[in-house]
Amino acid sequence: MKKIKIYSLLAVASLFFASCTNELETEPKYELTLEELLIRDPNAMEGLLSRMYSTFALSSVSGPGDSDIAGANAGESPFIRGLVNLNDFTADGMKNRWGDNGLDQLTTTAGWNSNNKFFKYVYDRIYYTIPQTTNLILILKDKVDVANEDQYISELRFLRALSYYYLIDFFGKGPLVNDQTYGSATPLPEATRAELFTFVESELKDIEGKIAASNSYGRANQAVVQMLLAKLYLNAEVYTGAARYNDAGIYAAKVIANGGYQLESNFTKNFRADNNLSKEIIFPLIADATSSQSFGNTTYIVNGNLNSITMNLATYGAAEGWGGHRATKSWYGLFASTATALAASTDVRAKQFWLTGHNFEMNDYKEWADGYPSIKFSNKNTDGSGGVTAFSSTDFPLFRLADTYLIYAECALRGASSVNIAQGLTYVNQVRTRSGASALPTITLQNILDERGRELGLEGVRRQDLIRFGRFTGAAYLWPWKGGVLNGTSISANYNLFPIPASALQANPNLTQNSGF
Repeated sequence: MKKIKIYSLLAVASLFFASCTNELETEPKYELTLEELLIRDPNAMEGLLSRMYSTFALSSVSGPGDSDIAGANAGESPFIRGLVNLNDFTADGMKNRWGDNGLDQLTTTAGWNSNNKFFKYVYDRIYYTIPQTTNLILILKDKVDVANEDQYISELRFLRALSYYYLIDFFGKGPLVNDQTYGSATPLPEATRAELFTFVESELKDIEGKIAASNSYGRANQAVVQMLLAKLYLNAEVYTGAARYNDAGIYAAKVIANGGYQLESNFTKNFRADNNLSKEIIFPLIADATSSQSFGNTTYIVNGNLNSITMNLATYGAAEGWGGHRATKSWYGLFASTATALAASTDVRAKQFWLTGHNFEMNDYKEWADGYPSIKFSNKNTDGSGGVTAFSSTDFPLFRLADTYLIYAECALRGASSVNIAQGLTYVNQVRTRSGASALPTITLQNILDERGRELGLEGVRRQDLIRFGRFTGAAYLWPWKGGVLNGTSISANYNLFPIPASALQANPNLTQNSGF
């Protein structure tokens, strides 16, 4: 294998967890008690923890054909696939042409409803991870003593907080399953967005000083916790109505000051099969063609952007091309206004697109030739070595330092006293010049939004960015196929949240639907 895997004990851990379909089914089913398991296998706690990390990377530890989510399609229900579907396809930069079973609703940002399975898969994944991590936290606190217990608890609390962070961002509310409410015999009340925000903030701030300063690859450490706090505070005005840019700046600066991360001189190294060697990635979701197989991790991104009609699949280490995803000019147009100029750009990030056989304009989002497939992610190593495999071995960089630099600069421009614009300009230019783009003499908020588009496309943040900048709903900013119209049209403000899935409403009568759905 190309890297040390945190999932080395998943085969053991998989024996002790059963699928849940909603937050009421919170009790995992065990063949052995945890106490018995630990007596038989002293390394079992590592496996159980790995099991929880895997909920963000795999469909199931039983293999790519199974899903943790009962009744869900194994390939469609993994977290990374949901993140790309909900934060990239619904925004300006990426579109999908398949149109099946609700994908058109995402690609056109129109017609959203509570029966869309892709909303359900993300919601169910969140409420699979939250009770499972809570159960393990309580077992460690109250029932067993294991070596390194505080570290295990801190990592589990981080994973639970990460799940809630995406619940806050995508759906805005939901039941609060925590140490006090876990195992309730009656449906839990609905917690507001502000209440969930307060819980996540308090959890992360408490574990910041308890979790290890460094950890093995793919596991949370202090900087990972600080990065999630920076992201939470960055979007606090959207989530709670109260801006927290000063706090976001503080935590972005903490991550930078950590010193354990640095921009890779080669931008593309962050998106190749050997990206476990990148010094820039703060928190990855691990993929491996042999031991961590999934149709919904970076396999979805790599294969989904390839098609043998116009491309050589082997160049990207892929056995299949699914011919579904293409970027729009809202992404590659940030580099150049014509195909010729894009091909001539000196910005390395302008090479993230396959141009041959494709059209600059996306006149029909269901036509494969319209728009440029993104070749940002590849299943080959940085130097081009590596063979063809059925699944991707490229880890998904959920947090990386370039994002931290841009968060710092944005907070400075938004008036945070904890950071300064001069340093923010330096960070923005470091991001730009490492890719061959010219340095900027000054920066504005529009510069930041554009730079985030150039740098972070297909990394699961674009919708969130557009909402924070007031550009997602309404008519202030239009993009191809927004609202289901070729040149884009205004969409209503309720689209800043996704509808609560109908299945969740049926399972818990205390839940209410988001306005407008």
